[in-house]
This record gives sequence, structure tokens and C-alpha cells, in this order.
Amino acid sequence: MKISNIDLGDRPVLLAPMDDVTDPSFRFMCKRFGAAMVYTEFVSSDGLIRNATTSVAKLNIFDSERPVAIQLYGHIVEAMVEVARIAEQAKPDAIDVNFGCPMKKIVNRGAGSGMMRDVPKMVKMTRQIVNAVKVPVTVKTRLGWDEDSKNIVTIAEQLQDVGIQALTIHGRTRAQLYKGAADWTLIGEVKRNPRMHIPVIGNGDVNGPAKAKQMFDDYGVDGIMVGRATYGRPWIFRDINHYLKTGEILPEPTVRERVEIAKLHFAKSLEHKQGRAAILEMRRHFAAYFKALVNFKETRLKLITSESPEEIYALLDYIAEVWG
Repeated sequence: MKISNIDLGDRPVLLAPMDDVTDPSFRFMCKRFGAAMVYTEFVSSDGLIRNATTSVAKLNIFDSERPVAIQLYGHIVEAMVEVARIAEQAKPDAIDVNFGCPMKKIVNRGAGSGMMRDVPKMVKMTRQIVNAVKVPVTVKTRLGWDEDSKNIVTIAEQLQDVGIQALTIHGRTRAQLYKGAADWTLIGEVKRNPRMHIPVIGNGDVNGPAKAKQMFDDYGVDGIMVGRATYGRPWIFRDINHYLKTGEILPEPTVRERVEIAKLHFAKSLEHKQGRAAILEMRRHFAAYFKALVNFKETRLKLITSESPEEIYALLDYIAEVWG
């Protein structure tokens, strides 16, 4: 599969953009375990134009994580064109436009999947972004606004016609949020549409190797994007890639292996962020890495409230010793 000149190989598995999750340290971990391509957290066009510190920081990308795309969202066409040019200066491999986020605070402003209520504006915005930058532009979106407006087949054609280089489709409507099962039938229909010639990437409910293979086999997608299932499991990319090649299910990492993974993740977080910011960012990840441990409540509380890197490393060693 190729996105413009970016060769991602056969049946690639990509890391979905997730706000407050896919920061540089987590992208590093997913890339280390075999993610074919990674995406930044959502970057707000409003925040970037205001030069807001948090939005600007999200443009930080590193050669070790390539290919990497910067994902942008906003509801004003001119602003999105401007921030696409700003994002291009960070030298991403691609710019991804977010028409899929269902969060109320984003949708209510007409951004994210809120754009699905105004398809002409969506297409206009995409066309102008494509014309404004030299890097490939991709789009991530949903099946439609609600059950009565699943118009992704025609939307896909229109977005392709204005020049996007790949399309990722989450198999739910905006109205569903993340409830119910993702419906891949329309994703497959987009892929089978003889008019479509760009890569079609499926997203939604891929939680392991067998499900990933099923989606490739049943719907013929060019690639798969994994989001929530990566949380606390960056090795899911290794597991899926291995299964696609061999049909073999790899064993889950041991507690000691998870401790070493968490240590490396924490070290990368400290490398990219100031001490306390790195600690705060890692708390949710620590909880996810060790959520299955029994009799862990007291240690978990210490791990997610500690303010000291030294204490955190000591706690991780303790976890390996007691639960390993």
C-alpha cells in the first residue's frame, strides 16, 4: 500500500490519532513494535493560529517515528488552510484532516465529524488544503452523521476527486460515538467501488490479530488503523503483523516484560517533556499497562500519584519483583 510515494508495505497496520494519547513517546513505542505509520494527537486550527503552547507542541515529530502524519481539525476553511501550511513546515510525511472525531466540544463547532453535516464545506476545505501544501493530504472520517445519513460512499468519491491520497473510515456514525459494534460493510463497499483508486483504510473495533486478519480478508481494505486497543498494548502491532505473516498467536508479554516496556515508555516521555508533565502524561499509561494484575490497587495508587521519577522507577522494579 502506498500513500503517494510513502510505501507502507502489504497489509499495513497504522496507529490511529488519539488526543492525549499519541504523543511522541507513545508513537515511539508503537513504531518500535511495528506500526507502519503513526499519527499525532489532534491539532486544533484555532490553537495553532493563536500559537497556543499545547497546539504548537503537538507539531513536534521525530525521524525515528517516520512515516508520521500530523492530524488537523477545525471548522473554518481559511484557518485550516493556514494551519496546514504551518504544519507542513514541521516536515511531516503527510497531513491528515480530521472529519471523524465525535467529541461534543469539537462537533458543536462544526469540526471533526460535525463536518459530515455539511459535505460541500468538507469537500471545499479538503480541496483548498490539498492545493495549499506539497505533502500528501489524507482524511479520516466516519460512515455518516447518523443512521439516516450513511453517505460515505459518495463522500469518498468526492474527497478522492479533490486530491486526497488515502482515506481512513471509522465504521460508526457520529451519532454512535463509540457505542455498538463498528460496521465495516460500508467500508468494504467504498473499497470495492470501481471509481476508487486511492488506499482505503479501515478503523473500528480491531482489538487483536484475528480481528485484523478478518477485516483484511472480508472487506479487502488496503490497511487497518488501530486506536483504543493500543492503549496499554503497544505490542499489538507486533502481534498483528506476526499473525498476518505466520498465522501464529504470540504470547502476551510477561509482567517483567511489561515493566521494561513501561520503563522505556517513561524514559521517552521524560526525554520529550518536562519532568512533571511527563509524569502526568504517563499515569494513564501506567494504569493501562498493569490493569490486569490482581491485588494491585495499593501499588497502582502509588504509581499514578507519585511525583518522583526515581520513585516511579522503584515502583516498576517492585512490580516486576512481586508480580513477575
